[in-house]
Amino acid sequence: MEPRNNTPISEFFLLGFSEATELQLLIFGLFLSMYLITVLGNLLIILAIISDSHLHTPMYFFLSILSIVDICFTSTSIPKMLVNLQMQSKAISYTGCITQMWFLLLFAGLDDFLLAVMAYDRFVAIYHPLHYTVIMSPQLCVLMVLVSSIISTLHALLQSLMVLRLSFCTDLEIPHFICELNQVVHLACSDTFLNDVVIYFAAVLLAVGPLTGILYSYSKIVSSIRAVSSAQGRHKAFSTCASHLSVVSLFYCTCIGVYLCSAITHNSQSTATASVMYTVVTPMLNPFIYSLRNKDIKSALKRLFVSKSRKVPIVLRVNK
Repeated sequence: MEPRNNTPISEFFLLGFSEATELQLLIFGLFLSMYLITVLGNLLIILAIISDSHLHTPMYFFLSILSIVDICFTSTSIPKMLVNLQMQSKAISYTGCITQMWFLLLFAGLDDFLLAVMAYDRFVAIYHPLHYTVIMSPQLCVLMVLVSSIISTLHALLQSLMVLRLSFCTDLEIPHFICELNQVVHLACSDTFLNDVVIYFAAVLLAVGPLTGILYSYSKIVSSIRAVSSAQGRHKAFSTCASHLSVVSLFYCTCIGVYLCSAITHNSQSTATASVMYTVVTPMLNPFIYSLRNKDIKSALKRLFVSKSRKVPIVLRVNK
């Protein structure tokens, strides 16, 4: 039987990416820039959707929720990392680590489910265009987001409670810049078999389930697009889901890449670097993908900035 240490754990240590002091400033500037771009980009998407009545549709409702989740997802991890870099500290409290883990699991799960819900929305829009407004009612949209939130919350709560039952010994160094679930579990000096079972079982359900729904939706979308006679009609139908398909590919490819990296190399530093792709880079790129490939979003952003610029001279004249 492995030795157990019942001494209360006060803090963990996030090792981050590099021990070299000269690289800390570069890493700080890089992650601060990516965080600001992520927050500002997603805020612009949300403002554009709120301000333009033409975008008050199920598709853009889900997109606004996805943007909020992306902001929350990055805000859960990056600010703490930036504070640690600035203060030359690697410590995170035990409570803070468990809390961060809970939020990371919550928002990652929400990202996963929202992508599946958005795929279903595109499937209904292309496969049942005449009944779209009836099927995708406001009540159904809110219900799908609510159910996704409840499932993600329960999953995050289950995993966090499973970690709370573990006891830790002297090795409290996490070779990561966040309190990632697997990394924390592997630090425990007590039996983690039940934790591993729950982690892998939940991963299968929460990853394969939504991915199956996405693949089914797009298989129906492709068959429907192929049935369209004109090339212009096929292009218009495909353009409505091109942005979402790009985000889905980016999200799942990075997640699979992180999993393969950790399974093949067993190098914690490589895993932490790969994790940056889905925790930082993907939320940062989502606004660019949707704004650059979506005419409605670009038009809404133009109208938003034009209306703001027109109001400035009026305010100045009043002040004079």
